[in-house]
Amino acid sequence: MILRSARRGTLAAAIATVLATPAMGDETTVPVPIATSPVLDRISIVGGAAAIRDVAGSAHVLDAQTLETIPGNDSMKVLRQVPGVYVTEEEGHGLFPNISIRGANQDRNSRITVMEDGVMIAPAPYAAPSAYYFPNIARMHSVEVRKGSSSIEYGPYTIGGALNMTSTPIPGEAQGRVRLSAGERDARRLHAWYGDSEETFGYLLETYQDATDGFRELDTPRRGDEHPGYEIQNYLGKFRINTPASAERYQELELKLARDEKAIEETYLGLTREDYEADPFRRYAGSANDRIDTEHTQYQLRHFVELSPAMDVTTTLYRNEFHRNWYKLNDVDGTGISAILDDPDTHSDEMSWITGANDADLRGNIKANNREYVSQGIESRANWRIAAGDVDHHLKFGLRYHEDEIDRFQWVDQYDMVDGSLVLTERGELGGAGNRVTEAKTVAAFVQDRMDFGRLAVTPGLRYESIAIDRTRYADADRTTVSRDDESADYNVLIPGLGATFDVNDNWQLLGGVYKGFAPTGVGGAQEEEAVNWEAGFRYNNGAFQSELIGFLNDYENLVGVCTASTGGGCDIGDSFDGGEVEVRGIEALALYDLAAGRDWGVNLPVRLAYTWTDTEFQNSFDSDYGAWGDVQQGDELPNTPEHQLSLSAGVVGERFGVHATANYVGESRAVAGSGPIPAGEKVDARTIVDLSANYRLTKHAKLFAEVENLTDETYVASIRPAGFRVGKPRTVMVGAQFDF
Repeated sequence: MILRSARRGTLAAAIATVLATPAMGDETTVPVPIATSPVLDRISIVGGAAAIRDVAGSAHVLDAQTLETIPGNDSMKVLRQVPGVYVTEEEGHGLFPNISIRGANQDRNSRITVMEDGVMIAPAPYAAPSAYYFPNIARMHSVEVRKGSSSIEYGPYTIGGALNMTSTPIPGEAQGRVRLSAGERDARRLHAWYGDSEETFGYLLETYQDATDGFRELDTPRRGDEHPGYEIQNYLGKFRINTPASAERYQELELKLARDEKAIEETYLGLTREDYEADPFRRYAGSANDRIDTEHTQYQLRHFVELSPAMDVTTTLYRNEFHRNWYKLNDVDGTGISAILDDPDTHSDEMSWITGANDADLRGNIKANNREYVSQGIESRANWRIAAGDVDHHLKFGLRYHEDEIDRFQWVDQYDMVDGSLVLTERGELGGAGNRVTEAKTVAAFVQDRMDFGRLAVTPGLRYESIAIDRTRYADADRTTVSRDDESADYNVLIPGLGATFDVNDNWQLLGGVYKGFAPTGVGGAQEEEAVNWEAGFRYNNGAFQSELIGFLNDYENLVGVCTASTGGGCDIGDSFDGGEVEVRGIEALALYDLAAGRDWGVNLPVRLAYTWTDTEFQNSFDSDYGAWGDVQQGDELPNTPEHQLSLSAGVVGERFGVHATANYVGESRAVAGSGPIPAGEKVDARTIVDLSANYRLTKHAKLFAEVENLTDETYVASIRPAGFRVGKPRTVMVGAQFDF
């Protein structure tokens, strides 16, 4: 059952082999033999591209070959290949994506279920779902998205859908890869792994390193660093033991350990419109000390047992630990940076301080947003295939116990501005700007049955979520005195869903479904978020040409907004707000075609198009303290949801080379809910960003590559909230080499 091969000796010998072996084959990427472990199917939420036809709902897979054509470590560029997925930019690098599926709230991915290898990866998915951690997508083997009724298998956030990233698998033989690149602004990147499998044992060791200077320029450089950037270090190990192929009952145990550290000199402080138009790459002196440091540790122990040819059970024990401290400018003499940038004329003194002017009467307050997270649990999933008369059943069962917590222990330091530089004047009281713990304990279960009647397949499903969330506030740094402990929220929710597919013939398939969208809102005052979600459409596949067209309607009974620092406004972090009834409707289109299929051209010409049209509308009027909504009138549109999105990619792939270009168009959107013409201070303009990647294979085991992000050097607004205009990433060129051994 497990592939075997001889070992290759030392790394030096392997590299010598790389450089001496002639190129062969008609692909520019050497396929990696993967150990034939059935667990790979169980950590997938789709089961690979070939399994999409069996999914009673919208499903998408971006495989390793597709991911390699997308430049950089930018999750936004990857996810824009999928229709129905929206990504709001923030800092330009894609390190903090704000992801939405079918119009759900985008802020910090808080309304979708984000997973790595089938396990929830948000730092505290129930207690504090707004995630300030996202895996490095450049080290992933595949990316999967589930929408529609089939997504109830992956809760709790069925309101949007599920996103799963599968990490590098253990190879089926002794094999490794080193991918090195360097480029503008002192950028350097390394992705390397090595692994092997024997009959009853396998392992993988991997590292990902990424660092660069930033593309914005500080008014007053700190320690000579005028272009604040970031540094990422990631290490991962997988170790597997399994029964031999001759065993009567196959079993497998895999341990996964991972560590991720990031130091990112990033800020929420943008520019006024006037300053943005004068110099979009400027960064104010008041943000010179802004920086977030994060540490993420991941533990997973997964057991698989094949009870019979028709039934297997996968059980995963997991724990994620996450610490982050975002030290950033919060206010000037009590006036928040959102308010200052929203109205710089009224707050002219505070604005002058931010830009570096001396003022003996003003102080800037830099907040240490220091938080610890723990997320842990155990989950078992069973797959059972049975036949009852003329009907084939594929039953799935799942049961999960999960607990997580967020521990806020924050403080504020006070600074003077002296000749354009920040000077510390007073250290803040530890815990004085946030001293509370929020805990969640949950039990979730689901059952789903794909009933195959031949050409018709019907998939009913039911999910249950029992959630208890409690918050405790402390009055002192030692936490000997509790100031409040009566804040709690409890949910006991049934989430039904029904989907169906009908095979018109071997090429055409119809699909449709309806299900309950649900999202817990935590401790914060709002009711739970609920909707009835519908979808219907078709798929077509004749080998060379694949397409799908799906319409959807998300009919919200109650839309919820949750206050975070990234949304701006004067709300308390963690508070939630009811938005009432909202309708989100849209159309998703996808087409893939090889223009050279059936033609003796000596190359492949793959083309991929993904398009999304979206219409959103509040069904009622209200005033909200939630910064992204404000004064809402019936008929207003949701913020951060463009009407049109289009991704078009095309490539030329020969025996030794490949060239791929991708154009991403994102229509204009509004930063605050509203209707009619968008005010200049709230408008994120439409833009088209073109990326290019190319590679040339020197030998079977070595190739050169180049990547260009933002080929036309488009200058565009990445974001406006929470505090001013921030520019997107300018043209960036990277070149490198990849060695497979």
